[in-house]
Amino acid sequence: MRIPENVDYIIKTLEQNGFEGYAVGGCVRDMVMGREPDDWDITTSAEPQEVKSIFHRTVDTGIQHGTVTVMIGSEGYEVTTYRRDGDYEDHRHPSKVVFTPNLLEDLKRRDFTINAMAFNPASGIVDEFEGIQDIQRKCIRCVGEAGERFEEDALRMLRGIRFAAQLEFGIEVKTLSAIREKAPTLVNVSAERIRTELTKLLLADASDRLMFAVQTGLSRYFLPELDAMIATSQNNPHHCFDVGNHSLEAVRQINRLWKTGKLKGIPREERNHIILVYAALLHDVSKPGCRITDDEGIDHFHNHNELAAEKAEQILKRLKFDNETISLVTRIIRYHDSRHENCLIDGEYSTKGKRAMRRLMNRIGSSAMPYLFVLQRADLLAQSDYNREEKLAKLDAAERCHEEICLAGEAVTRKDLAISGRDLQAMGIKPGPEMGKLLERLLDAVMEDPSKNTAEELRKFIDI
Repeated sequence: MRIPENVDYIIKTLEQNGFEGYAVGGCVRDMVMGREPDDWDITTSAEPQEVKSIFHRTVDTGIQHGTVTVMIGSEGYEVTTYRRDGDYEDHRHPSKVVFTPNLLEDLKRRDFTINAMAFNPASGIVDEFEGIQDIQRKCIRCVGEAGERFEEDALRMLRGIRFAAQLEFGIEVKTLSAIREKAPTLVNVSAERIRTELTKLLLADASDRLMFAVQTGLSRYFLPELDAMIATSQNNPHHCFDVGNHSLEAVRQINRLWKTGKLKGIPREERNHIILVYAALLHDVSKPGCRITDDEGIDHFHNHNELAAEKAEQILKRLKFDNETISLVTRIIRYHDSRHENCLIDGEYSTKGKRAMRRLMNRIGSSAMPYLFVLQRADLLAQSDYNREEKLAKLDAAERCHEEICLAGEAVTRKDLAISGRDLQAMGIKPGPEMGKLLERLLDAVMEDPSKNTAEELRKFIDI
Protein backbone atom coordinates (compact mmCIF):
# COMPACT_ATOMS: atom_id res chain seq x y z
CA MET A 1 0.00 0.00 0.00
CA ARG A 2 1.91 3.01 -1.28
CA ILE A 3 0.59 6.53 -1.34
CA PRO A 4 1.97 9.50 -3.30
CA GLU A 5 4.67 11.59 -1.71
CA ASN A 6 2.42 14.66 -1.44
CA VAL A 7 -0.36 12.70 0.29
CA ASP A 8 2.17 11.24 2.71
CA TYR A 9 3.49 14.75 3.38
CA ILE A 10 0.00 16.11 4.18
CA ILE A 11 -0.82 13.22 6.54
CA LYS A 12 2.53 13.50 8.36
CA THR A 13 2.22 17.28 8.63
CA LEU A 14 -1.22 16.90 10.22
CA GLU A 15 0.18 14.35 12.68
CA GLN A 16 3.15 16.56 13.54
CA ASN A 17 0.66 19.22 14.50
CA GLY A 18 -1.27 16.91 16.82
CA PHE A 19 -4.02 15.75 14.48
CA GLU A 20 -5.01 12.49 12.78
CA GLY A 21 -4.82 12.12 9.01
CA TYR A 22 -5.90 9.33 6.63
CA ALA A 23 -6.33 8.73 2.94
CA VAL A 24 -10.00 7.83 2.60
CA GLY A 25 -12.68 6.54 0.26
CA GLY A 26 -12.22 5.53 -3.35
CA CYS A 27 -8.44 5.88 -3.37
CA VAL A 28 -8.15 3.30 -0.58
CA ARG A 29 -10.55 0.99 -2.40
CA ASP A 30 -8.46 1.28 -5.56
CA MET A 31 -5.22 0.59 -3.67
CA VAL A 32 -6.74 -2.55 -2.16
CA MET A 33 -7.78 -3.67 -5.65
CA GLY A 34 -4.37 -2.93 -7.15
CA ARG A 35 -5.76 -0.09 -9.27
CA GLU A 36 -4.23 3.35 -9.77
CA PRO A 37 -6.44 5.91 -7.95
CA ASP A 38 -7.68 8.84 -10.03
CA ASP A 39 -7.51 11.21 -7.08
CA TRP A 40 -6.67 11.24 -3.41
CA ASP A 41 -8.96 12.41 -0.61
CA ILE A 42 -7.69 12.96 2.92
CA THR A 43 -9.72 13.06 6.10
CA THR A 44 -8.55 14.52 9.40
CA SER A 45 -9.53 15.34 12.96
CA ALA A 46 -8.37 18.91 12.33
CA GLU A 47 -11.12 21.43 11.67
CA PRO A 48 -10.97 23.59 8.54
CA GLN A 49 -9.44 26.65 10.16
CA GLU A 50 -6.80 24.44 11.77
CA VAL A 51 -5.97 22.89 8.37
CA LYS A 52 -5.67 26.40 6.91
CA SER A 53 -3.30 27.44 9.69
CA ILE A 54 -1.05 24.39 9.17
CA PHE A 55 -0.58 24.65 5.39
CA HIS A 56 0.66 27.74 3.59
CA ARG A 57 -1.48 27.48 0.44
CA THR A 58 -5.11 26.44 0.70
CA VAL A 59 -8.38 27.01 -1.15
CA ASP A 60 -11.81 27.05 0.53
CA THR A 61 -13.47 24.63 -1.89
CA GLY A 62 -16.20 23.37 0.47
CA ILE A 63 -15.41 24.84 3.83
CA GLN A 64 -19.06 24.77 4.98
CA HIS A 65 -18.84 20.98 4.71
CA GLY A 66 -15.37 20.81 6.21
CA THR A 67 -13.33 20.63 3.00
CA VAL A 68 -10.18 22.63 2.35
CA THR A 69 -7.99 22.04 -0.69
CA VAL A 70 -4.29 21.99 0.18
CA MET A 71 -2.10 23.12 -2.71
CA ILE A 72 1.35 21.56 -3.22
CA GLY A 73 2.89 23.00 -6.33
CA SER A 74 0.18 22.90 -8.97
CA GLU A 75 -1.58 19.91 -7.38
CA GLY A 76 -4.58 20.24 -5.09
CA TYR A 77 -5.62 17.71 -2.42
CA GLU A 78 -8.98 17.84 -0.64
CA VAL A 79 -8.65 17.60 3.13
CA THR A 80 -11.95 17.14 4.94
CA THR A 81 -12.69 17.20 8.66
CA TYR A 82 -14.27 14.11 10.24
CA ARG A 83 -17.99 14.82 10.30
CA ARG A 84 -21.46 13.55 11.06
CA ASP A 85 -24.32 14.57 8.79
CA GLY A 86 -27.54 16.03 10.10
CA ASP A 87 -30.95 15.00 8.84
CA TYR A 88 -31.42 14.78 5.08
CA GLU A 89 -34.54 16.78 4.24
CA ASP A 90 -34.49 16.60 0.43
CA HIS A 91 -33.19 13.05 -0.23
CA ARG A 92 -29.94 14.64 -1.36
CA HIS A 93 -28.22 17.02 1.08
CA PRO A 94 -27.79 17.02 4.88
CA SER A 95 -29.48 19.95 6.65
CA LYS A 96 -26.27 20.51 8.60
CA VAL A 97 -22.79 19.10 9.12
CA VAL A 98 -21.35 18.45 12.57
CA PHE A 99 -17.59 17.99 12.98
CA THR A 100 -16.45 15.08 15.11
CA PRO A 101 -13.06 13.93 16.43
CA ASN A 102 -14.00 10.30 15.73
CA LEU A 103 -12.90 8.68 12.46
CA LEU A 104 -15.45 5.85 12.71
CA GLU A 105 -18.28 8.37 13.01
CA ASP A 106 -17.11 9.82 9.70
CA LEU A 107 -16.77 6.45 7.97
CA LYS A 108 -20.19 5.14 8.95
CA ARG A 109 -21.97 8.02 7.15
CA ARG A 110 -20.49 6.93 3.80
CA ASP A 111 -22.41 5.13 1.06
CA PHE A 112 -20.85 1.71 0.42
CA THR A 113 -18.51 -0.49 2.42
CA ILE A 114 -15.87 -0.46 -0.33
CA ASN A 115 -15.75 3.35 -0.04
CA ALA A 116 -15.72 3.45 3.75
CA MET A 117 -12.09 2.49 4.35
CA ALA A 118 -9.25 4.73 5.48
CA PHE A 119 -5.48 4.29 5.32
CA ASN A 120 -2.61 5.72 7.31
CA PRO A 121 0.99 4.70 6.47
CA ALA A 122 1.79 4.09 10.13
CA SER A 123 -1.40 2.43 11.38
CA GLY A 124 -2.53 0.73 8.16
CA ILE A 125 -6.10 0.21 6.93
CA VAL A 126 -9.19 1.02 8.95
CA ASP A 127 -11.94 -1.26 7.64
CA GLU A 128 -14.75 -1.26 10.18
CA PHE A 129 -17.44 -2.34 7.70
CA GLU A 130 -15.73 -5.26 5.91
CA GLY A 131 -15.00 -3.37 2.72
CA ILE A 132 -12.07 -5.64 1.92
CA GLN A 133 -14.29 -8.70 2.23
CA ASP A 134 -16.84 -7.12 -0.09
CA ILE A 135 -14.08 -6.41 -2.60
CA GLN A 136 -13.09 -10.05 -2.40
CA ARG A 137 -16.74 -11.04 -2.84
CA LYS A 138 -17.10 -8.51 -5.68
CA CYS A 139 -20.13 -7.08 -3.94
CA ILE A 140 -21.62 -3.60 -3.64
CA ARG A 141 -23.14 -3.28 -0.17
CA CYS A 142 -24.30 -0.26 1.78
CA VAL A 143 -22.74 0.85 5.04
CA GLY A 144 -25.30 0.06 7.73
CA GLU A 145 -28.96 0.01 6.74
CA ALA A 146 -29.27 0.33 2.95
CA GLY A 147 -32.71 1.97 3.08
CA GLU A 148 -31.38 4.70 5.37
CA ARG A 149 -28.40 5.40 3.11
CA PHE A 150 -30.68 5.78 0.06
CA GLU A 151 -33.25 7.80 2.00
CA GLU A 152 -30.44 10.22 2.86
CA ASP A 153 -29.19 10.58 -0.69
CA ALA A 154 -31.22 9.16 -3.57
CA LEU A 155 -28.33 9.49 -6.02
CA ARG A 156 -26.52 6.71 -4.12
CA MET A 157 -28.81 4.17 -5.79
CA LEU A 158 -27.52 5.04 -9.24
CA ARG A 159 -23.98 5.40 -7.90
CA GLY A 160 -24.15 1.86 -6.57
CA ILE A 161 -25.12 0.54 -10.00
CA ARG A 162 -22.39 2.65 -11.57
CA PHE A 163 -19.78 1.16 -9.20
CA ALA A 164 -21.05 -2.33 -10.07
CA ALA A 165 -20.45 -1.50 -13.75
CA GLN A 166 -17.02 0.06 -13.28
CA LEU A 167 -15.73 -2.66 -10.96
CA GLU A 168 -17.68 -5.55 -12.57
CA PHE A 169 -19.27 -6.35 -9.20
CA GLY A 170 -22.67 -7.65 -8.19
CA ILE A 171 -25.01 -5.89 -5.76
CA GLU A 172 -25.93 -7.39 -2.38
CA VAL A 173 -29.55 -8.58 -2.14
CA LYS A 174 -30.58 -6.20 0.67
CA THR A 175 -29.02 -3.28 -1.16
CA LEU A 176 -30.91 -4.20 -4.35
CA SER A 177 -34.12 -4.54 -2.35
CA ALA A 178 -33.60 -1.08 -0.87
CA ILE A 179 -33.07 0.40 -4.35
CA ARG A 180 -36.37 -1.15 -5.40
CA GLU A 181 -38.11 0.35 -2.36
CA LYS A 182 -36.55 3.82 -2.56
CA ALA A 183 -36.47 4.18 -6.36
CA PRO A 184 -39.21 6.87 -6.47
CA THR A 185 -37.02 9.24 -4.44
CA LEU A 186 -34.70 9.60 -7.43
CA VAL A 187 -37.03 12.35 -8.68
CA ASN A 188 -35.33 14.61 -6.12
CA VAL A 189 -31.99 14.38 -7.96
CA SER A 190 -31.06 16.87 -10.68
CA ALA A 191 -30.81 15.76 -14.30
CA GLU A 192 -27.16 16.86 -14.37
CA ARG A 193 -26.24 14.54 -11.49
CA ILE A 194 -28.12 11.64 -13.06
CA ARG A 195 -26.41 12.29 -16.40
CA THR A 196 -22.98 12.20 -14.75
CA GLU A 197 -23.61 8.81 -13.11
CA LEU A 198 -25.32 7.32 -16.16
CA THR A 199 -22.45 8.42 -18.39
CA LYS A 200 -19.81 6.87 -16.13
CA LEU A 201 -21.87 3.68 -16.10
CA LEU A 202 -22.15 3.54 -19.88
CA LEU A 203 -18.41 4.08 -20.33
CA ALA A 204 -17.63 1.12 -18.05
CA ASP A 205 -16.63 -2.33 -19.29
CA ALA A 206 -19.66 -3.88 -17.58
CA SER A 207 -22.13 -1.27 -18.89
CA ASP A 208 -24.81 -3.98 -19.04
CA ARG A 209 -25.10 -3.58 -15.24
CA LEU A 210 -27.59 -0.88 -16.22
CA MET A 211 -30.01 -3.81 -16.12
CA PHE A 212 -29.93 -3.50 -12.32
CA ALA A 213 -31.78 -0.20 -12.80
CA VAL A 214 -34.43 -1.93 -14.90
CA GLN A 215 -34.77 -4.86 -12.50
CA THR A 216 -35.27 -2.58 -9.49
CA GLY A 217 -37.56 -0.11 -11.23
CA LEU A 218 -35.03 2.71 -10.86
CA SER A 219 -34.76 3.30 -14.61
CA ARG A 220 -38.43 4.29 -14.65
CA TYR A 221 -37.40 7.57 -13.02
CA PHE A 222 -34.58 8.59 -15.35
CA LEU A 223 -34.85 6.49 -18.54
CA PRO A 224 -38.32 4.91 -18.83
CA GLU A 225 -37.69 4.38 -22.53
CA LEU A 226 -35.25 1.61 -21.63
CA ASP A 227 -38.00 -0.32 -19.85
CA ALA A 228 -40.10 -0.22 -23.02
CA MET A 229 -37.11 -1.33 -25.10
CA ILE A 230 -36.47 -4.31 -22.80
CA ALA A 231 -40.14 -5.30 -23.15
CA THR A 232 -39.98 -5.23 -26.97
CA SER A 233 -38.92 -8.47 -28.63
CA GLN A 234 -37.47 -8.62 -32.14
CA ASN A 235 -38.77 -11.66 -33.96
CA ASN A 236 -36.46 -11.25 -36.91
CA PRO A 237 -33.56 -13.39 -38.21
CA HIS A 238 -31.22 -10.41 -37.92
CA HIS A 239 -31.69 -10.20 -34.15
CA CYS A 240 -31.11 -12.44 -31.14
CA PHE A 241 -31.99 -9.93 -28.38
CA ASP A 242 -34.94 -7.79 -27.43
CA VAL A 243 -34.52 -4.11 -28.35
CA GLY A 244 -33.15 -3.12 -24.93
CA ASN A 245 -30.60 -5.89 -24.58
CA HIS A 246 -29.54 -5.38 -28.20
CA SER A 247 -28.87 -1.72 -27.40
CA LEU A 248 -26.93 -2.60 -24.24
CA GLU A 249 -24.86 -5.06 -26.25
CA ALA A 250 -24.21 -2.31 -28.82
CA VAL A 251 -22.91 -0.10 -25.98
CA ARG A 252 -20.64 -2.95 -24.87
CA GLN A 253 -19.34 -3.31 -28.42
CA ILE A 254 -18.64 0.44 -28.56
CA ASN A 255 -16.58 0.14 -25.39
CA ARG A 256 -14.70 -2.84 -26.80
CA LEU A 257 -13.95 -0.97 -30.04
CA TRP A 258 -12.90 2.11 -28.09
CA LYS A 259 -10.37 0.10 -26.07
CA THR A 260 -8.72 -1.14 -29.26
CA GLY A 261 -7.88 2.45 -30.17
CA LYS A 262 -8.45 1.70 -33.87
CA LEU A 263 -11.25 4.15 -34.57
CA LYS A 264 -10.42 5.96 -37.82
CA GLY A 265 -11.01 9.69 -37.78
CA ILE A 266 -12.21 9.91 -34.16
CA PRO A 267 -9.88 11.63 -31.67
CA ARG A 268 -9.47 9.64 -28.45
CA GLU A 269 -11.22 12.17 -26.23
CA GLU A 270 -13.78 11.18 -23.63
CA ARG A 271 -16.37 13.45 -25.24
CA ASN A 272 -16.27 11.30 -28.38
CA HIS A 273 -16.58 8.11 -26.36
CA ILE A 274 -19.66 9.61 -24.67
CA ILE A 275 -21.21 10.49 -28.03
CA LEU A 276 -20.78 6.92 -29.23
CA VAL A 277 -22.21 5.16 -26.16
CA TYR A 278 -25.32 7.33 -26.10
CA ALA A 279 -25.82 6.82 -29.83
CA ALA A 280 -25.58 3.05 -29.26
CA LEU A 281 -27.95 3.14 -26.29
CA LEU A 282 -30.59 5.19 -28.11
CA HIS A 283 -30.25 4.17 -31.76
CA ASP A 284 -33.32 1.91 -31.58
CA VAL A 285 -35.21 3.80 -28.86
CA SER A 286 -38.26 4.28 -31.10
CA LYS A 287 -38.71 0.61 -31.97
CA PRO A 288 -41.27 -0.13 -29.22
CA GLY A 289 -43.67 2.32 -30.88
CA CYS A 290 -43.28 1.29 -34.49
CA ARG A 291 -43.17 -2.52 -34.50
CA ILE A 292 -45.37 -4.30 -37.01
CA THR A 293 -45.55 -8.06 -37.51
CA ASP A 294 -46.11 -9.52 -40.96
CA ASP A 295 -48.16 -12.61 -41.88
CA GLU A 296 -45.15 -14.86 -41.29
CA GLY A 297 -44.62 -13.57 -37.75
CA ILE A 298 -41.56 -11.48 -38.63
CA ASP A 299 -41.24 -8.12 -36.88
CA HIS A 300 -40.39 -4.97 -38.83
CA PHE A 301 -39.61 -1.45 -37.58
CA HIS A 302 -40.10 0.87 -40.55
CA ASN A 303 -38.69 4.41 -40.26
CA HIS A 304 -37.41 3.68 -36.75
CA ASN A 305 -34.16 5.54 -37.37
CA GLU A 306 -35.91 8.88 -38.07
CA LEU A 307 -38.20 8.45 -35.07
CA ALA A 308 -35.29 7.36 -32.88
CA ALA A 309 -33.35 10.53 -33.73
CA GLU A 310 -36.33 12.63 -32.61
CA LYS A 311 -36.80 10.66 -29.41
CA ALA A 312 -33.07 10.65 -28.62
CA GLU A 313 -33.06 14.44 -28.92
CA GLN A 314 -35.82 14.67 -26.32
CA ILE A 315 -33.98 12.32 -23.95
CA LEU A 316 -30.62 14.07 -24.29
CA LYS A 317 -32.27 17.45 -23.68
CA ARG A 318 -33.94 15.99 -20.60
CA LEU A 319 -30.50 14.92 -19.36
CA LYS A 320 -29.20 18.47 -20.01
CA PHE A 321 -26.64 17.59 -22.67
CA ASP A 322 -25.07 20.40 -24.68
CA ASN A 323 -26.42 21.18 -28.14
CA GLU A 324 -23.29 20.04 -29.97
CA THR A 325 -23.45 16.56 -28.43
CA ILE A 326 -27.19 16.31 -29.09
CA SER A 327 -26.70 17.30 -32.73
CA LEU A 328 -24.01 14.71 -33.46
CA VAL A 329 -25.70 11.87 -31.56
CA THR A 330 -29.03 12.43 -33.29
CA ARG A 331 -27.45 12.73 -36.74
CA ILE A 332 -25.68 9.41 -36.56
CA ILE A 333 -28.80 7.77 -35.12
CA ARG A 334 -30.85 9.18 -38.01
CA TYR A 335 -28.57 7.54 -40.58
CA HIS A 336 -27.49 4.41 -38.68
CA ASP A 337 -29.66 2.21 -40.91
CA SER A 338 -27.98 3.39 -44.16
CA ARG A 339 -27.33 0.35 -46.37
CA HIS A 340 -24.24 1.55 -48.33
CA GLU A 341 -25.44 -0.09 -51.52
CA ASN A 342 -22.98 -0.76 -54.39
CA CYS A 343 -19.86 -0.39 -52.22
CA LEU A 344 -19.62 -4.18 -52.40
CA ILE A 345 -20.83 -6.07 -55.49
CA ASP A 346 -20.56 -9.87 -55.69
CA GLY A 347 -18.20 -9.79 -52.74
CA GLU A 348 -15.82 -7.31 -54.38
CA TYR A 349 -15.18 -3.66 -53.59
CA SER A 350 -16.85 -1.33 -56.11
CA THR A 351 -16.51 2.40 -56.73
CA LYS A 352 -20.13 2.44 -57.88
CA GLY A 353 -21.11 3.15 -54.29
CA LYS A 354 -19.35 6.52 -54.27
CA ARG A 355 -22.28 8.40 -55.78
CA ALA A 356 -24.57 7.42 -52.90
CA MET A 357 -21.75 7.87 -50.38
CA ARG A 358 -21.15 11.48 -51.46
CA ARG A 359 -24.84 12.21 -50.99
CA LEU A 360 -24.83 10.60 -47.55
CA MET A 361 -21.79 12.66 -46.56
CA ASN A 362 -23.66 15.76 -47.70
CA ARG A 363 -26.70 14.95 -45.58
CA ILE A 364 -24.99 13.86 -42.37
CA GLY A 365 -21.83 15.97 -42.60
CA SER A 366 -18.47 14.50 -43.56
CA SER A 367 -17.06 14.86 -40.04
CA ALA A 368 -19.85 12.67 -38.64
CA MET A 369 -19.12 9.74 -40.94
CA PRO A 370 -16.45 8.06 -38.75
CA TYR A 371 -18.92 8.07 -35.83
CA LEU A 372 -21.61 6.59 -38.06
CA PHE A 373 -19.33 3.74 -39.14
CA VAL A 374 -18.44 2.89 -35.52
CA LEU A 375 -22.10 2.90 -34.49
CA GLN A 376 -23.00 0.69 -37.44
CA ARG A 377 -20.21 -1.76 -36.60
CA ALA A 378 -21.34 -1.98 -32.98
CA ASP A 379 -24.94 -2.39 -34.14
CA LEU A 380 -23.99 -5.30 -36.44
CA LEU A 381 -21.91 -7.00 -33.75
CA ALA A 382 -24.88 -6.79 -31.38
CA GLN A 383 -27.17 -8.61 -33.82
CA SER A 384 -27.46 -12.31 -34.57
CA ASP A 385 -24.81 -13.97 -36.71
CA TYR A 386 -27.23 -14.06 -39.67
CA ASN A 387 -25.24 -12.80 -42.70
CA ARG A 388 -22.86 -11.07 -40.27
CA GLU A 389 -19.70 -11.56 -42.33
CA GLU A 390 -21.38 -10.18 -45.44
CA LYS A 391 -22.70 -7.17 -43.50
CA LEU A 392 -19.28 -6.42 -42.02
CA ALA A 393 -17.63 -6.77 -45.43
CA LYS A 394 -20.10 -4.25 -46.86
CA LEU A 395 -19.35 -1.87 -43.99
CA ASP A 396 -15.60 -2.25 -44.58
CA ALA A 397 -16.17 -1.40 -48.24
CA ALA A 398 -18.23 1.65 -47.28
CA GLU A 399 -15.43 2.92 -45.02
CA ARG A 400 -12.96 2.47 -47.87
CA CYS A 401 -15.30 4.31 -50.22
CA HIS A 402 -15.59 7.24 -47.77
CA GLU A 403 -11.83 7.35 -47.26
CA GLU A 404 -11.16 7.48 -51.01
CA ILE A 405 -13.65 10.32 -51.46
CA CYS A 406 -11.95 12.29 -48.68
CA LEU A 407 -8.45 11.65 -50.05
CA ALA A 408 -9.53 12.72 -53.54
CA GLY A 409 -11.06 15.91 -52.14
CA GLU A 410 -14.35 15.30 -53.92
CA ALA A 411 -17.07 17.90 -53.33
CA VAL A 412 -19.82 17.01 -50.86
CA THR A 413 -20.77 20.53 -49.69
CA ARG A 414 -21.16 23.94 -51.33
CA LYS A 415 -17.85 25.14 -49.91
CA ASP A 416 -16.12 22.34 -51.85
CA LEU A 417 -17.32 23.73 -55.20
CA ALA A 418 -14.82 25.23 -57.65
CA ILE A 419 -17.18 28.21 -58.00
CA SER A 420 -18.32 30.24 -54.99
CA GLY A 421 -21.14 32.68 -54.38
CA ARG A 422 -18.74 35.54 -55.00
CA ASP A 423 -17.86 34.06 -58.37
CA LEU A 424 -21.54 33.92 -59.24
CA GLN A 425 -21.95 37.56 -58.20
CA ALA A 426 -19.07 38.49 -60.52
CA MET A 427 -21.01 36.74 -63.27
CA GLY A 428 -23.99 39.00 -62.60
CA ILE A 429 -26.08 36.68 -60.46
CA LYS A 430 -27.58 38.48 -57.45
CA PRO A 431 -27.39 37.00 -53.95
CA GLY A 432 -30.60 35.45 -52.69
CA PRO A 433 -32.74 32.32 -52.93
CA GLU A 434 -32.09 31.86 -56.64
CA MET A 435 -28.32 31.88 -56.11
CA GLY A 436 -28.77 29.32 -53.34
CA LYS A 437 -30.79 27.07 -55.65
CA LEU A 438 -28.14 27.43 -58.36
CA LEU A 439 -25.36 26.44 -55.96
CA GLU A 440 -27.39 23.39 -54.93
CA ARG A 441 -27.80 22.40 -58.60
CA LEU A 442 -24.06 22.77 -59.12
CA LEU A 443 -23.36 20.67 -56.05
CA ASP A 444 -25.83 18.05 -57.22
CA ALA A 445 -24.01 17.87 -60.55
CA VAL A 446 -20.54 17.40 -59.04
CA MET A 447 -21.76 14.87 -56.47
CA GLU A 448 -23.05 12.92 -59.43
CA ASP A 449 -19.81 13.40 -61.38
CA PRO A 450 -16.79 14.81 -59.47
CA SER A 451 -14.92 15.53 -62.72
CA LYS A 452 -17.32 18.44 -63.30
CA ASN A 453 -15.99 20.30 -60.27
CA THR A 454 -13.87 22.77 -62.21
CA ALA A 455 -14.62 26.42 -62.82
CA GLU A 456 -14.72 25.83 -66.57
CA GLU A 457 -17.18 22.92 -66.37
CA LEU A 458 -19.43 24.65 -63.86
CA ARG A 459 -19.60 27.80 -65.98
CA LYS A 460 -20.81 25.63 -68.88
CA PHE A 461 -23.48 24.26 -66.59
CA ILE A 462 -24.53 27.79 -65.61
CA ASP A 463 -24.66 28.90 -69.23
CA ILE A 464 -27.08 26.08 -70.02
